[in-house]
Amino acid sequence: MSERLLAVDTTFGACSAAVFQGTQVVARRFEVMQRGHAEALAPMVEAVMREAGLAFADLDKLAVTTGPGSFTGQRVGLAFMRGLKVALGKPLAGVTSLAAMAAEALADSGLEVAAAVHDAKRGEVYIETTAGFAAQVMTVADAQRLLSAFPSLALAGTGAALMAHPSACVLPITAPDAVWVARLAGNIEETDITPRPLYLRAPDAKLPKPVCAR
Repeated sequence: MSERLLAVDTTFGACSAAVFQGTQVVARRFEVMQRGHAEALAPMVEAVMREAGLAFADLDKLAVTTGPGSFTGQRVGLAFMRGLKVALGKPLAGVTSLAAMAAEALADSGLEVAAAVHDAKRGEVYIETTAGFAAQVMTVADAQRLLSAFPSLALAGTGAALMAHPSACVLPITAPDAVWVARLAGNIEETDITPRPLYLRAPDAKLPKPVCAR
């Protein structure tokens, strides 16, 4: 029987969930949202499972994006899927948000190389390519130099326009789709290791310093 997999994403400006059986999408939801991922995720997962005609016990594998992304968004998806992993005793695979976006851009464009570039503000971007460059944070200028080595490529993400690549194919992909999280997770070897959030930069919020008693 084909492997049945549930994948979710909550890292950027969307919330999505997908159920795969083998290599086929049997149910999918994708909603653009900047906030409210925590409230939207559970009903969305219930909807795709109902549409797929599956009980949670029928699943063979789980998948989730690990980041980078918003601090809250990353934790919403990971916490939800970690809970399912424990409750169901199923393996959970982690996929970076940028890898999922780059894989979709590669497939949609038909080109040989794709990159996902997210505007991280402060003159920096999060970037990952399908050519073996793992997710990192770097300045816009350094990212431009990195991508200039490719004569043509597909670009996804909110920072794609910042790259100013003369022959890039810029696609309207600004958040991961759980469909591509599932596709990539299907090729990841099962392990008992629980995925952890991928933080490429320290959060902007700082904890207050302790006040010393006198």
